[in-house]
Amino acid sequence: MPIAPQPQLKAGLFARGSGAPKAPKPTATGIPAPKPPPGLPIEHRIGIQAPAEVIWEVIADLKSWHEWCALYPKAAGEIRIGGTLELTLALPGQVPQELRPTVMEWVPNDQLHWKLTMMGGMIRTIRYLEIESLGEASCIVTNGEIFGGFLGPSVGKRMGRSVYRAFSEMNEALKARGELLWQRRKD
Repeated sequence: MPIAPQPQLKAGLFARGSGAPKAPKPTATGIPAPKPPPGLPIEHRIGIQAPAEVIWEVIADLKSWHEWCALYPKAAGEIRIGGTLELTLALPGQVPQELRPTVMEWVPNDQLHWKLTMMGGMIRTIRYLEIESLGEASCIVTNGEIFGGFLGPSVGKRMGRSVYRAFSEMNEALKARGELLWQRRKD
């Protein structure tokens, strides 16, 4: 069975090399647009009135996720490439599930990506939290997952609404916590 190509993610470490079958078309700036990884993406974006550094601080503190993140009421592990996270996934209306994804990539104040393989590789997901700094005290957070593998897209379609709502709620909680932390630091 052929090995699937690495997904195109925000940072360069996992970017496609010269072995790609086709070069992406250049954009108006002359920089080629990245090719998205294969699979079904589900994501939610939110604007936050706090610096990217503050939002990263909240994301990187896995031990405190239970205080603000209903989607992952239990989180532990070390954020490092190849590191294993220990997460409890609690989607609304479903039995909580223990997950042990592997960190693919992380960049402080910018992004955290992890991957998970289930059912012997039939379902492969890439989960990502990305922070885009807009100014001194504002950013946009993209919270999403790409469902790949043979069964991944069909599972993603079946669970799509529930997953999207959970990402939306997680983003709202991240926004509230980050903005409160930023406000306390300014005062």
